[in-house]
Amino acid sequence: MSRIHWLGTGLSSIPGLRRLLKKNYNVFVWNRTIQKAQTLFGDLTSNIYKFDFSELEKKTIAGDILISMLPASHHLDIAKLCLKKNANFISSSYISEGLQELNSEVKKQGLVFLNEVGLDPGIDHLMAHDLVKQYRESYSFDQNNTIEFFSFCGGVPKNPNNFCYKFSWSPLGVLKALKSPAKSIEEFNPVETLRPWYNIKVHEIPNSEKEKFEVYPNRDSLPFIDQYDFDKNWKIKRFVRGTIRNLGWKKAWQEIFRNIEAINIDSDIEKLEKLSSDLWDQYSYKENEEDRVVLNVSLKASKNNIINFDRSYLLDAWGNNKSSAMSRLVSIPVALAVESVLKSKISFGVSAAPKSPKLVSEWLNEIKKEAQIFNFIKIS
Repeated sequence: MSRIHWLGTGLSSIPGLRRLLKKNYNVFVWNRTIQKAQTLFGDLTSNIYKFDFSELEKKTIAGDILISMLPASHHLDIAKLCLKKNANFISSSYISEGLQELNSEVKKQGLVFLNEVGLDPGIDHLMAHDLVKQYRESYSFDQNNTIEFFSFCGGVPKNPNNFCYKFSWSPLGVLKALKSPAKSIEEFNPVETLRPWYNIKVHEIPNSEKEKFEVYPNRDSLPFIDQYDFDKNWKIKRFVRGTIRNLGWKKAWQEIFRNIEAINIDSDIEKLEKLSSDLWDQYSYKENEEDRVVLNVSLKASKNNIINFDRSYLLDAWGNNKSSAMSRLVSIPVALAVESVLKSKISFGVSAAPKSPKLVSEWLNEIKKEAQIFNFIKIS
């Protein structure tokens, strides 16, 4: 059986890695601090090593699977090592341009480089693929329909605070994302939002309480139109992938926004890192403090202003005394990805979360053990 190298044992790794270890797969755990990893996983394995790229290269052999839960800046180097060693690669991060450029060589070598298999991106992809499948199979399917799609996801405190947020890990990634423009489709036209907080809207999720959140577009949504297999001639009125925050977030973060605007990432990265450190000290989750994850994905179709298809997914999960909701919903899909690669269920090449109906169903059924998942059918 292939050997598994899990790189990085931060908060987003624990439940998924423990799942694989409990199933007695041949897992090698790599972390910058051995003692930390031993504390977390020493009850299940002695195969724990201090992460060092050259040592990893020595121990990697053909057929191995390397899971990078390291910062995204490390992924391409790990992926190139996999090509060199004829090993497979998995990450929960978005596919970078550099990684995509490896696709032809990855296919040529008969390898799997599977990415976007966490929460967002990851579970959201599974739900989107399933909703598109449901739509195509419905009586309402019509090439002349107008399509509206959204996917909003976020981790929020289970018990809201005045800051309207808490950090599951270093705030630096969140701060950098707030400096990045976002692209989406609104009223049939592409829209570029220079800063996410310029385009915040109130969003009501379809639970019994009809809870309201603030949402904003995140990154570039447009490539996912093809990734979700929308037909080229569909009339898309709205398409947005974005982030959920508690009501009041925009007001509570005004000072943060001003600080971010004044920082040049290229020349003032130290200032951004200082802001990140300060926020971590003030607003990180404390031990046994419960978090919450909310994911709402929806597909709606209409014709002549009459809605004829309206279905959505809602995932709602809470932390407990064993793990945070965020750590479960990032790392369990990664573990499912590992098992799918081991069972040769993933095609060769660089790819994102699976879209085959069978795998989507299998993964969602496993994820339902970690969260409440509802599939709402308003109009079919």
